[in-house]
Amino acid sequence: MNYQTKPEATSRPARLLSTTENLLTRHRRLALGAVAALVLLTGAVGLWWQFSAPAVASYASLPVSRGTVTESVTSTGTVNPVLTITVGSYVSGVIQNLFCDYNAQVRAGQICAKIDPRPFQATLDQYAGQLMRDRATLEKDRTDLTRYQKLEAQNAIARQQAEDQAYTVNQDEATAKLDEAQVEGAKLNLEYTDIVSPVDGIVVSRNVTQGQTVASTFQTPTLFLIATNLRKMQIDTNVSESDVGGMKEGDRATFTVDAYPNRVFRGVVTQIRQSPQTVQNVVTYDAVIAVDNNDLALKPGMTASTQIVTREKTGVVRVPNQALRFVPTGSSPSGAAGGAGPQAQSHVWVLRAGEPVRVPLVLGLSDGTFTEVVSGDLRPEDQVITAETREPQGHPGVPQPRL
Repeated sequence: MNYQTKPEATSRPARLLSTTENLLTRHRRLALGAVAALVLLTGAVGLWWQFSAPAVASYASLPVSRGTVTESVTSTGTVNPVLTITVGSYVSGVIQNLFCDYNAQVRAGQICAKIDPRPFQATLDQYAGQLMRDRATLEKDRTDLTRYQKLEAQNAIARQQAEDQAYTVNQDEATAKLDEAQVEGAKLNLEYTDIVSPVDGIVVSRNVTQGQTVASTFQTPTLFLIATNLRKMQIDTNVSESDVGGMKEGDRATFTVDAYPNRVFRGVVTQIRQSPQTVQNVVTYDAVIAVDNNDLALKPGMTASTQIVTREKTGVVRVPNQALRFVPTGSSPSGAAGGAGPQAQSHVWVLRAGEPVRVPLVLGLSDGTFTEVVSGDLRPEDQVITAETREPQGHPGVPQPRL
């Protein structure tokens, strides 16, 4: 016998509860979707309102002023003594003694080093002995010549014999002259074993040590460098060919050195040398700047960053170069920038009654920061615009400066 079991029938309250839960879940999803859509719509409207709102411009400005405009040439150079003497050796030999060292104050004629004089003394003695011997021979031959001439006058000897003796005396005199020259040369060489300072000054370099052998056969060795006066220095600067045309003797100059970064030294251009120096196809000229160094702060060989004033005007109307580069929103850039050259045409924007007004100018000298105004409708109370910021009206947006 087969038995079948029927499924139990679901009660009506249970079915109603399940349906209610489904409806609530669906309503919650719809509500969340509506809220998300509203948030997105609100954000979009806010962004549109912010960026479509009319922008309010604000301007940064600087006053028109009177002052000095200076045109200058910038270059680098080296600090050197005005006159440096190279002391070498005329003769070869071993350095026997040293009497001068770095920074030593020396006088003209002072012995700074001594080369072993013994070989030169021996040579002098040799030549002096030869001279004494040859002079004795000369005196004997002169005495014989006198006797021969008397005998010839008495017809006691042949004339030829007297003439031969005269020839011998002439040869002796020539030999004595050569000996005298050799003795003088040996004396000079012996004197050259004393290495002396030719000037008053200070030793800035010593290139020899005691016991060292110096050879002057092919090239005179440099033993000492002596600066005549370290209280008078000069800067040798390398000026490019594009800048040298505007320079002249007497131009003022300022410079700094790494040893004293906060100190400005002053000098005057004393010479612009005509000799060009070409390095990697770049042509430069040496401009010499004279400097007082009374406190001995400057040392030979220091690197100087120089600024040579080529032109300067004082008490002129001037505007900052920032104002010459400013272009307001919606305007097209035109005109020459500051420093384009003498009598350059340009313009600035001036803030008048809260609005930017374009003012044409004729420009003159420029120093990189300010430019001279030769002519133009600028008033003493004018403020030239240097920058602009724009913000959406009623919203503190992110400033967008325009220069």
